[in-house]
Amino acid sequence: MAEQNFRPGEPPVADEALVDQVLAGEVSAYDWLVLRYQERLYSVIYNMTANHEDTNDLLMETFDKAFRSLSSYKKNASFYTWIYRIALNHTINHINRNKKRRNDFSLNALSLDETMEKEFADRRAVSGEKASELNELQNKLNESLKNLSESQRAAVVLFDIEGVGHAEIAKIMGCSEGTVRSRLHYAHRYLQKALAGYLRK
Repeated sequence: MAEQNFRPGEPPVADEALVDQVLAGEVSAYDWLVLRYQERLYSVIYNMTANHEDTNDLLMETFDKAFRSLSSYKKNASFYTWIYRIALNHTINHINRNKKRRNDFSLNALSLDETMEKEFADRRAVSGEKASELNELQNKLNESLKNLSESQRAAVVLFDIEGVGHAEIAKIMGCSEGTVRSRLHYAHRYLQKALAGYLRK
């Protein structure tokens, strides 16, 4: 299980112990779990939807669903892996229901590899007359990310934006590490190919 880091003001109680308290009838203990994970879950959901209103709704729905399903939580997995999976599945279902909606992503959030990261950084530093080129690159990135499958996009968000390791992503997505690596490999290859012409300008 992941090491538990407590914030100032938080009770030094592990996630699993808080779950036990909630299941024993001390419902207020769930508030601490919400406080611990709301920022990280918000980031994951927003980077999948690029819509603050949808993210707020999906975050509330995730915590509500997790609360109602708490009795099914098994302690052989960390609580954050369990609730990340709920958030991710709920978000992917939302995306599938709203395929026609436009999703925007930020160049400031995405880091694909050292070469592309440097080129993105160079683009951010360009003078005013190059702003239109940067905007064009941003639009192409948005379009390219939307063309990934939901599972590939989720892997990119978790790995490249959230910094989650392969093993943890595998637990969250309910697949093998090999599958995670494969999804990232094909997603990165597609994005690099899609953006190559823009980065070489």
